[in-house]
Amino acid sequence: MTVTWEELGWERLADGVGRCRLPGWDCTAGLVAGDAAALVVDAGSSLVEGASVRERAEALAGCRVTHLALTHGHFDHVFGAPAFADAQVFGAAGLDAVFAQGVAEIRADAVRNGLDARVAAEAAGALVPPGRLVSGELELDLGGGRRVLLARVGPGHTAHDLAVLVPGSPATVFCGDLVEESGEPQAGPDAVPSAWPAALDRLLALGGEDALYVPGHGAVVDAGFVRAQRDRLAARFGVS
Repeated sequence: MTVTWEELGWERLADGVGRCRLPGWDCTAGLVAGDAAALVVDAGSSLVEGASVRERAEALAGCRVTHLALTHGHFDHVFGAPAFADAQVFGAAGLDAVFAQGVAEIRADAVRNGLDARVAAEAAGALVPPGRLVSGELELDLGGGRRVLLARVGPGHTAHDLAVLVPGSPATVFCGDLVEESGEPQAGPDAVPSAWPAALDRLLALGGEDALYVPGHGAVVDAGFVRAQRDRLAARFGVS
């Protein structure tokens, strides 16, 4: 029996491409399906949430999730990653060091933001650094003509921001928290404000004027929204 994107709580953006908005922190998880391989973008805030994302993604893709791309290292995007232990896990170069040396701070941030302490400890204990690091751009072939580009476009929201471009008509760009729609972009202690506008310039160059831009939190937006957010961030942080 074939299930639809809507039945599983996902939003279809293009053929084989979609996303869902996870409860709690309104975090986006994305899916790009090829013939016999599938990529998930971000994994949610807990092992249980990660397992749910994977189960629904595989039901929609009709195959195993073989690749996981983590847009950055905040708990609401990465604490579900251990549910994808047999997949190839990708992150921007430097994210491995964040996981290896800063997992206690990721856990503490999760608890400060309302995640149950036991759930946070379980996820932090199972978290391992990504096995594939992207320092520039990396193309993946998911089969059936489906190619995906991973690009290290940061620093910005963090020191290690990764975007995912899915070519098509229109193209789809998974932005992580470089772009937020449901609230103002959050600049925590690990943000690099001086570089953030330039990171959004790289996003816009990657996707172009007609792309769908999928923020880390909130509704899908267009290039005009990204450009306006870029200009507000530049004014906010006093950079050009």
